[in-house]
Amino acid sequence: MLSSPIKRHASIDAPTSQTKCARTDVDGGKDGMIRSPLKQLAIETSTTAPAEQPPRPEADGKLLVKKLSEKASMPKRGSSGAAGYDLASAEDTVVPARGKAVVKTDLAVRVPAGTYGRVAPRSGLASKNFIDTGAGVIDEDYRGNVGVLLFNHSDVDFAVKVGDRIAQLVLERIATPDVEEVEELDSTERGANGYGSTGVALAKPTI
Repeated sequence: MLSSPIKRHASIDAPTSQTKCARTDVDGGKDGMIRSPLKQLAIETSTTAPAEQPPRPEADGKLLVKKLSEKASMPKRGSSGAAGYDLASAEDTVVPARGKAVVKTDLAVRVPAGTYGRVAPRSGLASKNFIDTGAGVIDEDYRGNVGVLLFNHSDVDFAVKVGDRIAQLVLERIATPDVEEVEELDSTERGANGYGSTGVALAKPTI
């Protein structure tokens, strides 16, 4: 039999437990209330777990090195007590007499947190070939190809081959405090004396 219109109206005003459960299945609410699509989307978005980020390589205490070509050589220390890591050339080039050249290592590095890399000359090249290095600061956030600026202080060209050790990388601690402007600085015995003033003070002229 068909129910009367009055009974159908009464069933809408007073929903049964089955009707309430059916609404819960449709809109996902625990209170049986029908939500708008936008509100339901906001609820689903807020409960969605964020996508996992790929793990970053841990650099604390380690010197991370990436080879950029097959000609690159990993930095190595010459002995267990050596302070620097030898850097090798990844190209054949020439440093002209009384000139300079930037030699690529084809290495990208990430130095440990709180340090920077100082590109220092090798004593053998300096004493035998008059080869020096310059502008050698590798910041913690630099990820480019490490280049070595070589100065040739001799009167002959200096040939560089792939694999030649051309410099050394020394890791040094840094401090980066906030900068504050002040009106005065504390006084010291030395004061503003510089440019060899301490040596001049010790070398008194003889009469």
